[in-house]
Order: sequence, then structure tokens, then C-alpha cells
Amino acid sequence: MMDKLEDFESFLKNVDKISELVKDLNSPDVEVQQKAVEKADCYIAALDEPCRTKVNKTAINTNPPLQVPLSPQSESPENFMKIMERDAEDRRKRRIAKEKKATAFKDKGNEAFAQEDYETAVKYYSDGLAELRDMQHLYTNRAQAYIKLEKYKEAISDCEWALKCNERCIKAYIHMGKAYLALKKYDESRNCFEKIVEMEPGKEKMAKEYLTKVDLEEEKDSQEMNARQEFDKGKGKATTVPQLLEKLSRPGQMPIYYCGGLEILSQAVTDCTGQTLFRLNNGFSIISNNDTVRSCLLQKTKDPHSQDLCVSVLKLWRVICCENDENQKMLMTCPVSRESIVHLVTSEHLALRKECLALLCLYSQMPHGRHLALDKLNVHMLVRNLMVCISKPEQQQENTAVKILENFASENKFCIQLRKRTDAVIVPFTTTLRTINKSNQHVIPSLISAIGCLTRDDVICHNFAHDPECWKAFLVAIKQCSTYGYKEILYPLLGLIINLSTIISPVIQEHAVSLCGCCLSLLKDSDGGVITRATGVLSTVLPQSSEALQHVIQGDVVQTMRRLLKGTGQIATKYAIKTLTVCTAASRLAREELVKSDKKLSVLRHLLGSSCDEMVSGNAALCLAHCLELEGIASNLLGTDIVLMLLRHAAGDAKRTAVQKNAAIALGKLCRSEPRHVNKLQELHGIEILHSCMKLII
Repeated sequence: MMDKLEDFESFLKNVDKISELVKDLNSPDVEVQQKAVEKADCYIAALDEPCRTKVNKTAINTNPPLQVPLSPQSESPENFMKIMERDAEDRRKRRIAKEKKATAFKDKGNEAFAQEDYETAVKYYSDGLAELRDMQHLYTNRAQAYIKLEKYKEAISDCEWALKCNERCIKAYIHMGKAYLALKKYDESRNCFEKIVEMEPGKEKMAKEYLTKVDLEEEKDSQEMNARQEFDKGKGKATTVPQLLEKLSRPGQMPIYYCGGLEILSQAVTDCTGQTLFRLNNGFSIISNNDTVRSCLLQKTKDPHSQDLCVSVLKLWRVICCENDENQKMLMTCPVSRESIVHLVTSEHLALRKECLALLCLYSQMPHGRHLALDKLNVHMLVRNLMVCISKPEQQQENTAVKILENFASENKFCIQLRKRTDAVIVPFTTTLRTINKSNQHVIPSLISAIGCLTRDDVICHNFAHDPECWKAFLVAIKQCSTYGYKEILYPLLGLIINLSTIISPVIQEHAVSLCGCCLSLLKDSDGGVITRATGVLSTVLPQSSEALQHVIQGDVVQTMRRLLKGTGQIATKYAIKTLTVCTAASRLAREELVKSDKKLSVLRHLLGSSCDEMVSGNAALCLAHCLELEGIASNLLGTDIVLMLLRHAAGDAKRTAVQKNAAIALGKLCRSEPRHVNKLQELHGIEILHSCMKLII
């Protein structure tokens, strides 16, 4: 390795010396030029030799490379530069040939690595480096292979060489961090991953995941060291756990024997030391490899005590995994535990189901636990069984099941795994919505919240929006909630419908009239939150159905929206102005209804003058433009500040292009309908302002 370092440093020195030679060759001093030519001959000859060839310092250049003596004319700087150029071209060609060979070796090494033949991969990468010693990818690839072979020091060395080739090589820091972590050099490992964030802030999430692994590994080391120290002291608690595990390892005992032992063990594991000693003494394998325990967990025995034994095992697992990341990881490596945890969610035994859900809830509460569970458990089966549990409130564990579902739904990986099996959620969800009653009303708001988390995923949201049964169930649920006063369900349900109806879907169009009819009825509710969300549904559904538009306009929705706009609620205002804009865009009747009781469009002018929300301002300007198509409306606005307000929006923030365009459109219609507004526009230098700002937004 020292030889490699010497070669690299030598190369850098040669670059500096050649730069000095070029400077001397251009010197006005002839003697300096002559000495430079002689030195250059030496370097040209020396550089043609392999890197490790030693130069005889007592007889430099005893065999000049040129056979014909140089004439004084040929020794000129100009001729020497030509020689240098030819030499550089030769070197370029040789490097291309070496790169080709090195790349071929790299590709062979990658193939061997993919086949998990890491020794062969190292050989090919080394052959490539023999051809080209400054090829960064060969160093990082070989480092990765060394890590697989648990040759961590060699991996670190290769990463250091890769960084000599490219000081911003992210892969080098990743592999070096992994190697230091394997060597339990935690500070050095952290430095590597923190360096990644410094160089590439966009890779912060990846770096944080690696840093979390470092923290977990260091915590595990500390726990095990402390546990061994406690055990060596011979204290009672520290020796109890190994003794109990030894007794539980006896094969062929009755379920009641193991059940009692597990109960005692659960009481003995009272702290992190007990949890760690359980792990260090093969506790997980002792439990999961026991034939009697395995049969009970997999429900393959009819022994009357089998259910109690299962409860004891699950309780123990929960106790030893509570706030212990390494134990959570170990439990998920056991096939029996992974399978039983998923299946026992739907057990008819109340205590067993309770303990199983409690264990799953423990995993779902923190990112590390969720990642472990999602990597190891059958997610589709888990979701299906959780939904079964939720749909049977008489089993008394539905709230925990919903909480687990909601926690997992926060993970992108969970949603991705669920995309192809969305029916595992949609079918039981729609069934539950159709059967809202006193026994399940308490769990449905939380269930809707969990579904809302899932529908943040675009694919899942699309699947819900295009499912006919889902929208039928929404209609049934809205009517049930309205009839029986289940507002705690109605509020989140309308929120979910708003999110789903932002997607254009033929299914939504099919049910738009009925859905908007329900919302019209809800606009008469005394609860402001319900009114706001019902308006939100109208604002997203109406653009998809002309039939629904006509239905709500006939239902006096325009006047209702105008009254809502007089309120102070920001969200309600946003939904109401959007609904009003959709109605006035599609229907002359809607425009006439709006101006019937507000001839000077004071509500719209108020929004234009007071709202800072881009959506509100833009829709207000567009709605105004629709109304200006009616005869006489522009004249009604004479004497108001409408020109000034529209001009301010048209010439406003260049980032608010939608607002600018809508304001400009409204201003154009205003002046065309009533030429007297042009005078005000000219007075405000509006023509020049519009001309300059429109060039920026068109």
C-alpha cells in the first residue's frame, strides 16, 4: 500500500516539474532554455517506464530516446513543444487502450459480484487497476466486494484511493462508513455519512438512515457490554434470565409447563439488561424452536392450554422488544414469529388477539419498527386481517387495529406494497361504511383517517376514486350520518371525498348528481365545519358533471355560496369562490342569480381587495369576468375602484400568473363592455402597465 502512495505522490510531483519546464522553455535566457531541454529529455525517458521502476540517480538519461543527435535548431523550444505534443498524443492513445481493458475487467468483476462470487470480483477489479490505477469505480467496486468478504481494512484503503481520484465520491464515503461500522469504529463511520450530507444535501435522507444504523449498532454494543458486566457480578436479576431460559429449553414438556416458565420470565425481564441477556442467551431461538410452542403459535394443536401458551409467548415478545431495537430486529428474523404475528390478529381468543395487536402496535409506533415489520411480514395478509378485526367491533380490539393501520400508512414503502392489493382495504372499508351503527361509530372516524393516510399515495388514491362500490358506500354513509347525527363521522368522511374527487373519474361523474344533492342538504346544517366540507365536495365534483351543475344551480347554490363568502373562514371562502366560479362559467342563470342581489358585485370586489390567497383572488377575478358578460354589469361598476383592483392583480407578483391572467381578462371585458372604464385605465397608466406585464406572463 505504501508503494501505491509513493507512485501517486510521484505522479503529482511530475506534473509540477513539467509545468516548471514549460516555463523555463519560454525563458528569454538561452542557457535556461538549454538546461530545460536536457531535463525534459530525462523526464520523457523516465515517464515511459512502469511506475515502480527505480531511476538510477547517478546516471540520468544514459540512453537518450532519440537516435539522431539534435541540431541546435531542433533543440529550440518550438521543436521541443512539438515533441511534447506527439508524446501527449501517444500517451492519450495508450490511456484509451488501458481504459478499454480496465472497463472490461470492471464489467467482469460486476458479473462475478452479482453472482455473489466476491473473491473473483476482487481479482477482476484488481486486474483492472493494474491497467489503470486512477479509475475511481474500480476502487469503490472492489471496496464493496471486500466488505462482503469482511475485509474491512482493505475496503477502507480502497475508498481512500477512490477519494484521491475524486474527493467528492459519494460511494467511497458510503462504503467507508459501512466498513468502519463493521469494525465498530462508530465516530469514524458517522464522519463518513455526515460528509455525504455536506457534499450532497439532497442525499440527507439516505445519510440519516445510515446514521440511524450507526446509532442502533452502538446502542446494541453498549447494552451487551453492560449486560455482561452485570452477569459477571453475579447479581440475582442478571443470573435469573439465563437460568429460566435453560429450563425452557427442555423439550417434550406439557404446554402448561412452558406457559408458567414464560410468565415468570416476563416478570424477570424488567429492564434493558434483562432484555439483552435474553438475546445473548439465545432466547429467541429457544422459544421459536420449541416444538410445543411452535405448534401452539401456528395453531396446529387442540390442547386446551395452547391458547394460554400463545398469550404467554406474545406477552414475552412484547416485553423483551419494548424500546429495544435490536430485540425487535431479532424477533423478525424468526419465521415462526413472523407467520404467527400476522395470523393471530384474527384469533377468536380475545386475550390472544389483544396481545398480538399490542405487539404489532409496538412495532408500528416508531420508524425502525415499521421498517422491520414491512421488510419481514406479509403486508397484504396483515392488512386484510387488520381490516377484518376493524370490521368486527364486538371483538373489542378495533381501535388498536386502526391505530396500527394508520401508523403503517405513514410509510411510503407500506403504500407501495399495498398498491396491487388495494381491494384488501377497499372492500372491508366500503362494507363498514354501509353498516354504520352505534356499535362501530366510535371507530369509523379513525378508520377514515387511516384511509386518508393511504390515499396520499397516488396509485391508491386512483384506485379508490375509480371504485364504484366506494362511491355507493359514500352516499349511503352520508345519508346515515345525516339521519342519525353522526357528525364525528361526517366531517372526516367529507374530507376524504374532497381529496378523492380531485381525480377525474367516470365513476365520480356517474354519482355526481346524487353526491351534490347530499351536499346541498348539508349546506343547511348548523355545524360550520360540515358546511365548509360540503362546499369543498361541491367545488371538486361540480367541474366533472354538467348535469350536477344544473342540479345545484336550481337548488339555489349561488345565493348560498354568496352568503358563505361574507363569512370569515379562509377554507370556506376558498371552496365557496371556486364553486361559484364553476357555476358562473357554465351557466348564464348562475351569473344572473349572483348579480340579482349584488348588482355591483361587492362580494367579489371585496375578495379582490382583501384576500392574499392566490386561489381566492384568481377565482374572484375569473368569476367577475363571467358576470361581465351580462349586459349592464360593467356600467354598474362605474365609480367603484374595480379598475384599480384588477390592474393591481394584473401587474402583481409575476409568480401568480393565473391571477394576473384572470385579472387581465376581467379588465379587458370590463373596458369592452363599458368604454368609460378606459378613461380610468388611462388615468392610471394601465395600458402601459398591462403591455409590460403581459409580456412576462403570456
